Parts: sequence; C-alpha cells; structure tokens
Amino acid sequence: MTIILRTVLLFLISIVLVSCGGKATVAPVTSRGADYARPVIVVSERSVYYTVEQGDTLYSIAWIHGHDYKTIAKWNAIGSPYRLYVGQKLRVKQPPQKITKAEKPVTQPDKNQVKKANKPRKTAAKQNKKANTSAKLVWHWPVKGKIIQAYSSRQPGKKGIVFGGKSGQSVYAATKGKVVYSGSGLVGYGKLIIIKHNEKFLSAYGHNKTLLVNEGDRVKAGQRIAEMGQSSADRVMLHFEIRRDGRPVNPLLYLPKQKS
Repeated sequence: MTIILRTVLLFLISIVLVSCGGKATVAPVTSRGADYARPVIVVSERSVYYTVEQGDTLYSIAWIHGHDYKTIAKWNAIGSPYRLYVGQKLRVKQPPQKITKAEKPVTQPDKNQVKKANKPRKTAAKQNKKANTSAKLVWHWPVKGKIIQAYSSRQPGKKGIVFGGKSGQSVYAATKGKVVYSGSGLVGYGKLIIIKHNEKFLSAYGHNKTLLVNEGDRVKAGQRIAEMGQSSADRVMLHFEIRRDGRPVNPLLYLPKQKS
C-alpha cells in the first residue's frame, strides 16, 4: 500500500508542476461577464477648449479654429457685441449631442394639413428675395499682383490665394465691411486684417508690413487698408482668404475676372 500511495502522490505532484510551468490560459470574456473591460475614451481638454489671451477676439478665435463666429458664440452662450476677457475658456469643438427621447410613431397626416403645408408662402419668398438682394456684395481685387499660390480645398495650407508683390505695395479692402481683427496674434498669418462684410462673409489679408486700419473701423470697397510685406513669410506676399459661414472658399469664384 505504501508503494501505491507514493506512486499516486508522485503522479499528482508531476501534474501540478506541469500545469505551473505551462503557458497561462485566459478564459474567454463574454459581453455578459462581470469582468468585461470597456474601452475608455480620453478627450484632451486642450483640444476642446481655448483659453482667451490678450488681443484675441471672437472672430480671430473662430477663424483659427475653422468655425463661424456665430457658432462659437452659440456654444459658449455669448451674445452680441461678443466681449471676451483674458483667461476665459471657450469651447471650440462641437459639444456632444444630447440624447433625445424616442419619437412617437408617425400617424397618417390629415389631407387638409398636407395641402396647407405644400401651399407656397408668397410673403416668405418675397422676404428671402429681398434679403438676398440687399446682402449682395461687389468684390474687388485686394492687390495688383500675380497669383503665386492657388486655393485648394484638399490641402490645409492653401485656404486662400497668395499674391506676389513689392514691399509697401497697397492692399485694398475686397469689399465694404467692418474690421473685426487687426493684429499679429494669429500664428502663420503675420500682421493680419479680418473684415466682416455681412452675417455670412469674412475676408482676411495676411503677412502685411503695415496695418492702416483698426478694429471697429468701417471700410469701403477698394479702400487702402495695409501695406504689403513679409511678416512671418519668406518673401513679400499677400495671403488673401474669403470665408463663408466660417468655411474657406475659393476667392476666384467671387473676384471679378481680370482683364487680359
């Protein structure tokens, strides 16, 4: 019996040693398991919020982050005249969408309601036509010079067009509006002027040598607003942009055709 017990004991010990020396196995985790590890999404606060610095305006902040100034104002509950203070934190990325309650099942609409909904509203059409007419802008070339870089919607560094020229050459307002930024606080633009033309359109003039207008100034189409230079650029140039609802558009779609 002693020999048998020893044999059994040695056999059990060998099994334990083999299981300890082998590779560890992991039980499959199911969606119902209590130990299921969910992925954690970490959102950087710096990528969502911007801290206002000296010289910033709502327009310049919206410009550099590629949004319409009205959108930034809405996200941060800021009303006109859009005053900011140094150290203020502004949301510059879209907040997460709220989860809404499930909609009620759609019932068959009443025939009379359908007729009323499809009936054209003459008053609204006239108002829209009048608004479009009054909001029409007449664009002019911002500088007399050759285009040395074209606009591209696919390349981030080509949001506008670039003109070559001479130092001190006159830069003109492309159309009438109000100066909403005049300074050198936006990285990559040098001495910059941003003009608000209406609720949809803004234009920008970068890399100037001298700025001749200040924030709040009203300018006319073709008015001299700056002198061409090369601030933060490797050569004398004018970087010109037009943005509609905060989005860069091709300026050549709005500027008049040049005479050959």
